[in-house]
Amino acid sequence: MTSITIAPKICHGKPCIRGLRYPVENVLEWLASGMTIDDILNDYEDLTREDILAVLAFVARMAHTKRIDLLAA
Repeated sequence: MTSITIAPKICHGKPCIRGLRYPVENVLEWLASGMTIDDILNDYEDLTREDILAVLAFVARMAHTKRIDLLAA
C-alpha cells in the first residue's frame, strides 16, 4: 500500500510520498496547474498512479474539518 509519510528529516517534516522527496503540496500544485496523472508519471518515473491517488485521499481526509477559524486581517 502506498502511503503518505511525515519524517522530520525529509522535506522539513512535510507530508511526502513513501518517504521520498515528493511533498504532497508539489503533487497538488502539479495537478492544479493542469498536469494530468499521466503527465506526472511520465515526468517522475519513480512515482506510481497509486502514489497520486494516495495524495488525493490524504488531502480529502485533511479537508474534513469540523470548523475553520478565520483570522481577522
